[in-house]
Amino acid sequence: MKFRIILFQVLLFTASISFAQTFYGFDADTVKAQRFDMGKMWTFENPPINYFQEEYGFTPSKQWLEKMQKSALKFGGGCSASFISEDGLIMTNHHCVRGMLPTVQYENENILKDGFYAKEFSEERRVPNLQVEQLLFIKDISDEVHQSMSEGKSDTEKIGLRQKKIDELKTKFSKEYPDLVFKVISLYNGGKYSLYGYKVYDDIRLVFVPELFVAKLGGDYDNFTYPRYGLDCAFLRAYENDKPIKSNYYFKWNTDGVVENQPVFVVGNPGRTDRINTMAQIEFERDVRYPMMVKTLKDLYKIYEELVYDSNAEDFKLIARLYSIGNALKVYEGTYKGLLDPFLIARKKDFEKQFRNAVISNPELNKKYGNIWEELAQLRNEARKSTNKIFAFSINGFNSPQYLLMASKLVGLIDDFKNKKIAKEKFDSLLTAVYPSDLNHQLQKKLLLVQLKIWQDNLSAESEIIKNLIGNNPVEKAAEKILSESYFTSKEKFDELIRKSPEEILNSDDPFIYFIKNTKDELQKLLDENKVRNQREEILNQMLGEALYAVYGDAIPPDATGTLRLADGIVKGYDYNGTRAPIKTTFYGALDRYYSFDKKFPFNLPSYWENLPDEFDLSTPLNFVSTNDIIGGNSGSAVLNINAEVVGLAFDGNIESLPNNFIFTTEANRTVSVSALGMIEAIRDLYKAEKLSDEIISGKRK
Repeated sequence: MKFRIILFQVLLFTASISFAQTFYGFDADTVKAQRFDMGKMWTFENPPINYFQEEYGFTPSKQWLEKMQKSALKFGGGCSASFISEDGLIMTNHHCVRGMLPTVQYENENILKDGFYAKEFSEERRVPNLQVEQLLFIKDISDEVHQSMSEGKSDTEKIGLRQKKIDELKTKFSKEYPDLVFKVISLYNGGKYSLYGYKVYDDIRLVFVPELFVAKLGGDYDNFTYPRYGLDCAFLRAYENDKPIKSNYYFKWNTDGVVENQPVFVVGNPGRTDRINTMAQIEFERDVRYPMMVKTLKDLYKIYEELVYDSNAEDFKLIARLYSIGNALKVYEGTYKGLLDPFLIARKKDFEKQFRNAVISNPELNKKYGNIWEELAQLRNEARKSTNKIFAFSINGFNSPQYLLMASKLVGLIDDFKNKKIAKEKFDSLLTAVYPSDLNHQLQKKLLLVQLKIWQDNLSAESEIIKNLIGNNPVEKAAEKILSESYFTSKEKFDELIRKSPEEILNSDDPFIYFIKNTKDELQKLLDENKVRNQREEILNQMLGEALYAVYGDAIPPDATGTLRLADGIVKGYDYNGTRAPIKTTFYGALDRYYSFDKKFPFNLPSYWENLPDEFDLSTPLNFVSTNDIIGGNSGSAVLNINAEVVGLAFDGNIESLPNNFIFTTEANRTVSVSALGMIEAIRDLYKAEKLSDEIISGKRK
């Protein structure tokens, strides 16, 4: 332990270099890793009690930590939430429920456009297929899992034994605690393992959401920016046996607001970070994966932006899709820019140098872990040879035209029929079902252009795919030719195709079938090779995590894993664009955006904003910023003061936060939250949802 403390003290002795030096030049050898480069996403297994005392003069009690843990929730497939009343009231973000809203609206309703409020329990609407999870049980099972893996001779065998032990433990504890659902969580890439037991609620009903344009004023232009003016909140309720639950754990509401330098805590489920990654892994992401994704997302965003404006910004499903793609684009592009920042990279390199030297200087650690960096570099160099081709050959429902997906289904069915996996009668019916009933041909033509650009960017000019499907033509002309030759561009042509024999279908001159036939075998070979490589890398990553824990212990928190974390910070403005960002914004700023952009999408607000109620106070704080460490998955996390009271609701980071996946910086990286004061002001005095506002403030339904 003394070795760990001394080494970490060395890490804290850093040169203070401003971000301005990135532009004016600096000696990379003088750049030092900072204390929290690996982040502040603390686990509830090992909360940093001494650090909290040192930093804030505050020692969290066991009861405080239990309340933080058990009041917080994992929401749906990728967000966070929390209980805020004893009657099961749940708080999360509007954008966490945005895609679900059409599933609960009645005919002639448009909840995205008009918002929703259920005044009575009987009016609350169940959201189909939505679950929230409350973490009630934590147990360290690292020794059991590592012992089982040590008995394996190959990477495949080790992974198999690990899964076998995990299944055994989940089965064992499920019998002991039948009301909980158990999951095994990998921390430090598998350097540690924890067993988590969740209480799962699957009857979740919508209580309140504001309109989309109020929740996300400014759309993608303002996304990941600050100052910000969004009421990005939603309220739901958990039910059991058709009645609202009674919860012993929930966060009380604070009505005092926040002040500069006030300590605040974010409790939520950050999705994934890769801060432990080696420089070889980071450089692979920078040089290969991120450029591919940024190009593709830019093309997709342009398509959906055109479709939104073509619909006069009245198709809310298209708008929601545009916002999702725009969000992904900003994340990838912002992270990519961070990976190109030589100052941030120098900080990562210094951390790796210190970490690696600590391993090498310890004979026991060096023998076990000293070869990790070289082997990971070799694996990433091998991956560079095939990643672009795998990306080009892979098709999916995100960026590929439906014509390619249909061709893939058709070829797959024929293969199954030829291999006698499908009877003739079933084969014929399945062929007919391949063609969707609601195909948007305008969208498919645009997606084909995206697909052709992916092929052009990621395949050699000598590739037979390029020669036969694009040649020397611009992609627009190549797309026209492909569409003119395809059977998939109309139902009539498709029906003509499937009347042919299986051999005739496969030997047809359809360009989409040609692509599937001439890539599927090579793609499968590349994927098989990649799987072996990934299995080896999985084992090495676990060893890297073990080494990190051996050197630094709990002083460095593990990477985010989509599970519950506690992140500390303070309310604090920052310098940007030649000025200073205030700690908070107000509803006045929302009106300013509305009028400054001439009430046009995406800065449009509902018309009643031009005639607001007298009691609605526009000077109320709407959004604020703090230095907490968050990433995707934290959306919907409660922001709490030292008394575990809600002061805000995290919904975004600023542009400076986007490299968070690989490094946490504190200079200008900020969490953006909806103010508790702003939410209650809007709910009570703008939307007149008095029963809801009373419940939020009192913590119970009256």
